[in-house]
Amino acid sequence: MRFLDDPHHDGSSLYVSTQTPELGAPVTVRVRAPRAAGVTGVLVRVVQDGEPRYARAATRTGGRTGGYGRTDVWWHAEIVATNPVTRYRFLLSTPRGQRWLTAAGLATHDLTDASDFRLVCHDAPPAWLRDSIVYQIFPDRFSRSGAVREPPSWALPRRWDLDPVIPSGPAAARQFYGGDLDGIIPHLDHVRSLGADTVYLTPVFPARSNHRYDAAAFDRIDPLLGGDQALHRLADALHARGMRLLGDIVTNHTGDAHAWFTAARSDPHAPEREMYHFDPDTGDYEAWWGVKSLPKLNWSGELVRTRMPEVLARWVPPFDGWRVDVANMTGRRAAADHTHEAAALLRRALPPTAALIAEHNHDASPDLDRDGWHGTMNYSGFTRPVWAWLRGDELDLDHFLGVPGGVPRRDGLDTLATFRSFASHMSWRSHVHSWQLLDSHDTSRIRTVTGSRERHLIALGLQATLPGTPMLFAGSEYGLTGVNGEHSRTPMPWNRPADQDLATLAGYRHLLGLRRAEPALRHGGLRWLHADADCLVFAREYEDESLLVCARRAPGTPLRLGAPAEVLYNSSDKDVLAGAGPAVLVWRPGR
Repeated sequence: MRFLDDPHHDGSSLYVSTQTPELGAPVTVRVRAPRAAGVTGVLVRVVQDGEPRYARAATRTGGRTGGYGRTDVWWHAEIVATNPVTRYRFLLSTPRGQRWLTAAGLATHDLTDASDFRLVCHDAPPAWLRDSIVYQIFPDRFSRSGAVREPPSWALPRRWDLDPVIPSGPAAARQFYGGDLDGIIPHLDHVRSLGADTVYLTPVFPARSNHRYDAAAFDRIDPLLGGDQALHRLADALHARGMRLLGDIVTNHTGDAHAWFTAARSDPHAPEREMYHFDPDTGDYEAWWGVKSLPKLNWSGELVRTRMPEVLARWVPPFDGWRVDVANMTGRRAAADHTHEAAALLRRALPPTAALIAEHNHDASPDLDRDGWHGTMNYSGFTRPVWAWLRGDELDLDHFLGVPGGVPRRDGLDTLATFRSFASHMSWRSHVHSWQLLDSHDTSRIRTVTGSRERHLIALGLQATLPGTPMLFAGSEYGLTGVNGEHSRTPMPWNRPADQDLATLAGYRHLLGLRRAEPALRHGGLRWLHADADCLVFAREYEDESLLVCARRAPGTPLRLGAPAEVLYNSSDKDVLAGAGPAVLVWRPGR
């Protein structure tokens, strides 16, 4: 399927005059229409105060070279950002009749407003967030400083390079390798060598597990990780390098050892009682997924609404923002839905330079484009389609990021449909500030899913070149494997050369370095050019610069897109445009 002749619009600066308009301000929007599309007129439909209105026909600005052997006509119109989130779409007149152009693409039938383009007037995310590349560290498994600390009573001590990770069962959360915050500092140059400029730590508050999502306190850093001063030393080391640090906070629940909960549980009249969901008759309490060590917070009460924002604000700095665990469940229980209120309260508690990213592993769009989360962990709109397209032939998993039945095998057209579907249900702004990840501490490793270095690098190529913020899980740059989240939390192989795939490491440095160097990959629009079962081709376009990307999971039909002026990356030594594969190719097109 070829898209070269399709009219196009997206939310990037090439097509929208301002990324964060003021309420009531005029905004110029543009449509690129290849001459072959035969567009003879353009109307813009804007939903103002709930009512669709049509702007007068956009005017042609004259021909302009579009590249790839095509000449384009640009249409433009002025609309007004009437509401905090203003939806709009285009009605195109062509010789074949009228067509709608929305964020989901072209349609000849009527469709709901769900995929309309959006102008968002809420305060913008911090400017640095869109340019960032995030590196996730699970502190217990990254590196040890050498400080001697007695393992706690709950822990099962493990030897760093000798004892394999226990992938499941009661011991999984108890195994303790002893990584700490001071141990991270000597490896920051490695992190920066990947192009990453932001370190995201999974929780660092005291708890009774290695993952620390069962927080026992929010007022101090776990002494097992080096305590408060170790966090400040790490933050200072990052900031001295021009890098940033993100924390991980649970706003849906605490641990059952937390002082808030112990007070609430011991005394029905304690003020903290309202912070949790207690049954007034039985005294039982609501817990995350019924896990009684994780009592759920009650966002209907004022005490939670006061204390949780204070927690986030207390630690900024040294943190530069937060990833919010279980954000999709925060404030939601039965008839109560306070998620948006909670997100807005948390955001208002932070300075405008702080990031707020929501964990959400299915459809996050109802919680975005407001004045809460800046973006989401885009599991459904990125991770899942990449896994399904590039899964290895021998992959044997019993789950698909929470969906039973294993990872399906899907072709490039289904992959593209998934990319476009999820991206079209949020604003361009929310999409580019969301994390595009191949794996994390909660999933199988991408090397296990793909089964080969070749497909791993194709997946990385998509992560490095598509819109959104790349988030890397420490160790995947070495090709580490793992069948589930616990199994993937492998201690870093700093002293295990046999576990270091240096060719994969080189691919990470090259592709992510390319993203760091090329403005089109960070700020450019996205135009799909071709898709078939085994091949995806797209352009990232910014001002007068364009880069093209071809990802092939198997050999296929040659592409006619003109000779590259400059090849920026080729994971193969063969001619990918001639049909060679599997490989990913990034190039600058000829004029």
